[in-house]
Amino acid sequence: VRCSFQHLGTTCKSKCKHRCCHPKYQFMCIFCKIAAGEIPSTKVYEDETVFAFRDIAPQAPTHILVIPKAHIGSVAEVTPANSAVVAHIFEVIPMIAQTEGLSEGYRVVSNCGAHAGQTVHHLHFHILGGKQLAMEMA
Repeated sequence: VRCSFQHLGTTCKSKCKHRCCHPKYQFMCIFCKIAAGEIPSTKVYEDETVFAFRDIAPQAPTHILVIPKAHIGSVAEVTPANSAVVAHIFEVIPMIAQTEGLSEGYRVVSNCGAHAGQTVHHLHFHILGGKQLAMEMA
């Protein structure tokens, strides 16, 4: 394990307290880091299990990503053990849409796998709205 702090380039000692050396944080994806506050984002909503933030490359006037704080790779990794968080996300999405003023409608999308365009392998749902969206999806 390498530490990016004071002992950069050396093997980390067990007494190191830096987050980069802690096994819990070693392989966090970018969305895990955003949910943990390690990477800045424009937060829209947060509770114990869900984090929502504005997309940095919006595809519509309103483009928000809703993620579980716990890492789930994609829709393909939803199981009976973690499906409650997905149900909770779908309770949160309409609240966010209402707060954002999307009374005319919005789209919810989740890409699953490379062929579908998933670029971050952490389950996430896009809320898109604020204009008339194209009927064609692909």
